[in-house]
Amino acid sequence: MIRKRTILITGADGEVGHGLIERLAALPERPSIVALDVRKLDRALRPMVERLIIGDILDTKLLETLTTEYEIDTIYHLAALLSTSSEFHPETAHRVNVQGTINLLKLAHDQSQSRGQAVKFIYASSIAVFGLPDVATKQAAGMVGEDQYLNPITMYGCNKLYCEHLGRYYAQHYQQLSATRSIGVDFRCVRFPGLISAVTMPTGGTSDYAPEMIHAAAQGKPYASFVREDTTIPFMAMPDAIHALVTLAAAPREALSRLVYNVTSFSRSAEELAAMVQRAFPQAEITFRPSDARQGIVDSWPLGLDDSAARADWGWRPTYDADHAFNDYLVPTIVELYRGAE
Repeated sequence: MIRKRTILITGADGEVGHGLIERLAALPERPSIVALDVRKLDRALRPMVERLIIGDILDTKLLETLTTEYEIDTIYHLAALLSTSSEFHPETAHRVNVQGTINLLKLAHDQSQSRGQAVKFIYASSIAVFGLPDVATKQAAGMVGEDQYLNPITMYGCNKLYCEHLGRYYAQHYQQLSATRSIGVDFRCVRFPGLISAVTMPTGGTSDYAPEMIHAAAQGKPYASFVREDTTIPFMAMPDAIHALVTLAAAPREALSRLVYNVTSFSRSAEELAAMVQRAFPQAEITFRPSDARQGIVDSWPLGLDDSAARADWGWRPTYDADHAFNDYLVPTIVELYRGAE
């Protein structure tokens, strides 16, 4: 049986998965896409994928079946239990976020051996890997590089940081004691800031106060932010997140000086974000009722990310600054989304 070359996307029905499938399906040479998620894929996306598999990345038999049926040359690993949810279920988060990633790295390794060349493994990491000790340090640090303040205070952050190290291990050291050196996985990682989508509702992220206030305003609902007015972290519009993943995947391996890259777009305080929402939706009711636990998590994340390595190595540039993101992407798309739902 001739195996079909394909791209595997895990967590395909999530916020990032939606945009990634649409972006890949629009390429002139449309690739074969296998979408894997524990939920059914959005109906509009189904014609864009070769196959939808409703299953779990912890199911090793399922992954073995994929290995025999497809020649997978790229894996976009997006599946994860997100930050807030992971705090309520840390043991489950570890199984999904860490063991699931190990399972997929092993799949990528096995595919690399059968193909005779490395499989690209594009991993979506997070600002949650950082852990600054207090707000004063956060203010003083400013833009944080990839190798600074890696002391996460959440299970999600711990999982993501460990998986970055696992990716490095499978890329450079897996089976290092065997008699014959195996082909490594081509691991590439993007560390995202808070992501804001106009199309999908946020679910379980600690940075979700930003998209939540926009979606609530568009629906005419009051919103109480779970962080203080002065809370500042970096954000990115969802199309830029998709652009980062696809651009990094397309970069020549020899151009990359590292395996893990920060990417970012704009940093704004919660108060500044609320003001932008209220300019677009003058009737919006936005108040602030900080949750001590969630506030503490966001306070441990940097004011901004230094993404100079991504800019130098693979030409990363965000399309959307804060004003462009709100005026040309978020507001018009969200207004149309809820108008169509009426």
